Amino acid sequence: MVRHTQGKQGSLMIELVVALGILTATVIPLAYSFVQEQHLCRVYYWRAVAMEIVDGEMDTLVAGEWRSFREGTHPYAVTAGAAKNLPPSKFVLSVRGPQLRLEWRPDGPRNEAPVVREAVGR
Repeated sequence: MVRHTQGKQGSLMIELVVALGILTATVIPLAYSFVQEQHLCRVYYWRAVAMEIVDGEMDTLVAGEWRSFREGTHPYAVTAGAAKNLPPSKFVLSVRGPQLRLEWRPDGPRNEAPVVREAVGR
């Protein structure tokens, strides 16, 4: 009788180990995909904020503010409060005659593409 109970306990233990293995094999990739999706959402948010800032600043520059800059490439300071939500980055203005190029350049290499707007100053 004791042997019969040990056999049932052994098969129960094997079933438990197999169930935990299946659970682990499904939960770990699922958790990884959630982390990846969270990072992607953060990158899209940063990009949307940077686009709004660059578009607003470009409107100001095109309206005539660009004349206060010399030819060449300059670091550009933004006053938008939303810029504090961006990762470490910089805004760069390039002036070539009336051609203007305002760019947001993130410092990190992780999926963060620059946001660029070009226009002709009036």
